[in-house]
Amino acid sequence: MNQTPADRPAATGAASEVVADVLAFIAQDGCTDDEFDRLALRLFAHQYGNNPAYRRFCQRRGATPRNVKRWSDIPAVPIDAFKELDLRCEAPAATDRVFMTSGTTRSEVKGRHFHPTLAVYDRSMTRNFSRRFMQGSGPMRMGILFPTETVLPNSSLAHYLALALNEFGTEESRYFVSPNGLDIPALCDALADAERRGLPYALLGASYSFVHLIDELQQRGLSFRLPTGSRVLDTGGYKRQSRELPLDAFYAALSALLGIERSQCINMYGMTELSTQFYDAGNASVPSVKSGPHWIRSRLVDPLTGRDVARGERGILVHCDLANFNSVTTILTEDVGLAADGGFLLLGRAEGAQAKGCSLAVEEFIRAAAA
Repeated sequence: MNQTPADRPAATGAASEVVADVLAFIAQDGCTDDEFDRLALRLFAHQYGNNPAYRRFCQRRGATPRNVKRWSDIPAVPIDAFKELDLRCEAPAATDRVFMTSGTTRSEVKGRHFHPTLAVYDRSMTRNFSRRFMQGSGPMRMGILFPTETVLPNSSLAHYLALALNEFGTEESRYFVSPNGLDIPALCDALADAERRGLPYALLGASYSFVHLIDELQQRGLSFRLPTGSRVLDTGGYKRQSRELPLDAFYAALSALLGIERSQCINMYGMTELSTQFYDAGNASVPSVKSGPHWIRSRLVDPLTGRDVARGERGILVHCDLANFNSVTTILTEDVGLAADGGFLLLGRAEGAQAKGCSLAVEEFIRAAAA
């Protein structure tokens, strides 16, 4: 397909201007629909012009900067495409940070998300985390139930938790995971100390780490009553690293063993292929409503057609993340969701016809990108 002048790559030097504009957009207190569309379309033009695999896919779909008019028109890339191709606008550099997926479903192949700078990811994380998890409180003593960035340099979650500790934790904050596993004695000492001193405490980590903590505390007959203002953040599911617990049982156990209200047991929904996270307002009831900041929007689609599902119907989540300046803004996940007031309910992974639709979307993308 021949490119018209309006469809050709953007001028050189556009990347630094895009980064500046995205950072400024994140710094705003909110945005109108028109403001979101303007930046989404600018990023689409930048990625269409500088990400060859994505451009070929868009051309196959008949979507160009000339005829895409709003964020919901931007072609969504199936998430597994990150395992097959390098989706990037900037040329590789030694200073790039590369986040890789855990590879739990296809362990031999991992998705890769390239960050020529972490300025946007870090601003996205800290601004959102400050409002949704810290909730206006000052620095807190934190315990991290996940390995450090040194151990897992390609883990977006390791970087996320390092940011949380470094930007929002007190000097007493620390990690409780080592090559030998979860350091239960040291963690119990820290929890007992927080209880005794009456100082709020925050525990953050992978959901499966909290299952191990639940099992250990129950086996030892231990429980704590952490001070008011204490909270928990879990993320990532179980990933075959622990036994699985139903959501209600999981949060009931955390609340009972740590003395934290379920409204302060917060789940973060994120993924390596995004630069922005979603949060709920606690898990007093489950499933909880997830929502994101003003620089990310979501819709629910039928993966076979790509069309939005009717209100009240389950669909596959598509996210448009304006912090994804270097890869693609718009991603077709494999997560089933249902629209809810203020956000969406996360209902699990695609199965049956929906899973087949996601697989066909990946095949279509690979064929189009290789054309």
